[in-house]
Amino acid sequence: MRREAEAVLEQGETLSAFVLASVEQQIEARRAREQFIERGLASGAEARRTGRYVTANAVLRKLKRRLDAAKVNQAA
Repeated sequence: MRREAEAVLEQGETLSAFVLASVEQQIEARRAREQFIERGLASGAEARRTGRYVTANAVLRKLKRRLDAAKVNQAA
């Protein structure tokens, strides 16, 4: 594995710097995943508490509108 890592180092990059950047990225990814899960659990608890739910179809319609708007903005 060390040889593979060394083979992809950029000019002037050390193996230590590569490993440090990789560890930092993993820490950030795991924190983001934990926060995502926490938000989802809190949202589910709130929906159960209030009895207010959003249907999958409503979510998909909203996402489609956002995607369509992004495509229009990208084409402009």
